[in-house]
Amino acid sequence: MAHFIDARATLVNDAIDGLLAAGGGRLARLDGDPSIRVVLRAELDPGKVAVVSGGGSGHEPAHAGFVGPGLLSAAVCGDVFASPSVDAVLAGILAVTGPAGCLLVIKNYAGDRLNFGLAAERARALGHKVKTVIVSDDIALPDAKQPRGVAGTLFVHKVAGHAAEAGQPLEAVAARARRAAAAAKSLGIAVSTCTIPGSPRSERLAEGQAELGLGIHGEPGVERITLPKASDLARMMSERLSAALAGANRLALLVNNLGSASALEMQVLTRAVLATELGSRVRLLLGPAPLMTALDMHGASLSVLPLDDELEAALLAPVAVPAWPGAVRVAAPVLRLVPDGLAGEAFAPSHDPVTAGRIAAAVAEALIAAEAALNALDAKVGDGDAGTTFAGAARAVKADLDRLPQADPAALCRALAERIGRAVGGSSGVLGSIFFAAAASALSDGAAWPDALAEGVARVQGYGGADRGDRTLLDALIPAVEALKTGDLQAAAEAAREGAAATARMERAGAGRSSYLAAGDLAGVQDPGAAGVAAAFAALAGADTTH
Repeated sequence: MAHFIDARATLVNDAIDGLLAAGGGRLARLDGDPSIRVVLRAELDPGKVAVVSGGGSGHEPAHAGFVGPGLLSAAVCGDVFASPSVDAVLAGILAVTGPAGCLLVIKNYAGDRLNFGLAAERARALGHKVKTVIVSDDIALPDAKQPRGVAGTLFVHKVAGHAAEAGQPLEAVAARARRAAAAAKSLGIAVSTCTIPGSPRSERLAEGQAELGLGIHGEPGVERITLPKASDLARMMSERLSAALAGANRLALLVNNLGSASALEMQVLTRAVLATELGSRVRLLLGPAPLMTALDMHGASLSVLPLDDELEAALLAPVAVPAWPGAVRVAAPVLRLVPDGLAGEAFAPSHDPVTAGRIAAAVAEALIAAEAALNALDAKVGDGDAGTTFAGAARAVKADLDRLPQADPAALCRALAERIGRAVGGSSGVLGSIFFAAAASALSDGAAWPDALAEGVARVQGYGGADRGDRTLLDALIPAVEALKTGDLQAAAEAAREGAAATARMERAGAGRSSYLAAGDLAGVQDPGAAGVAAAFAALAGADTTH
């Protein structure tokens, strides 16, 4: 898999320089030894307790992204998924620790425990006051003697950083951090593992599978499952977290993107979690956001922390650290009614067995059946949703068949324009609405169906800016509507089919998304919109329209 790197050997150092360049002068790094990679605050207060954390790189923004007042004083960065050395950790301690002392926040992995632990001993031997807290928040393996430290570590960073910023002594900072560490619980889920920069991707999950309880370094999960829908997944994870919380009824929830889950997915998962019994106890929400990632892993983790007044105040305190998401109080969504003025024409339902029972139903069913095939075509030249767009319009019309003015052609077209415009987004919905609105106007003026549909085509051309030969749905629609004037539905269907097939031979597109693609990307691929029109006319010709 390709990555945006210069060289694997310099990856972490280059990334740190990029972080500092974007830091606006807030951050600094230690210089003099490229194997010692420590990010620290540009301005330090030696009179306050220093809070230091770190570990292997690849979890960004953790840990260096959380360096700043109210959070970490320094972060020590190892190679990708590898603990930093004892010397690097000791350098970080010495760089930020004054008379008030230092707290090390350590994730419960063997390498981190050993390297941070020995560095703490060496710092103490040099006369520095150093305390440690080990975070082991992962509940994936209930019987594990050494649970892993994962995203719940961020609660500890914030609680310790808040106490240190308030001027609390080292003993108090350590006590609050340990209380948060002991109470935090986390659980992760992913549908893909991660890719080490500079290495090929290795997949162990089949399509539709997920791993529950996997680690932040791509370690196999405790359980491989068929990925359920988001609400069921949220319920499953929430139940396991609830079982580990011993009845706590006032919680903070951190929703963490493990790397490459989309914002849409993360928002859906957040909604689903808040709808569970666990979610009903959540008072503070952090995220959804990428906070402790596993490179490009497509997954998410949930971390919860039982709250008291002290912990709640610590999490709510604002910090001037861009990567920190801030905690918000969970509140019911504010809903407002759709403004007046959007209601369209009120149509009186009427029944016509030809219109509804045969033609409209047949066309709608054909477009719904073609959804996957049209999406597959669109995936080659667009964003892969053309079939879903056509099918969405078809489902909206099909669901309203009994409420449409079937016996009044002009009113029927106006109703179709309204339904399609409301049900389908993007340019497709607008163009469909324009087409039927123009046809309705022509029918009201006494035009026959073929002429009315031709007027719809003309309006689509005028507003959309496309024409025949531009490799759009018009390449099928224009010849089909022209053939309709002969009264031969089979000829119209054949014209639409031929027009759609011709788009696969066109080297360039004059409009639409395909116009941004090279000829090689278009070769041999039918335009999905034209293919959708051909499917609709084939269904129209196949419907029995005899009275």
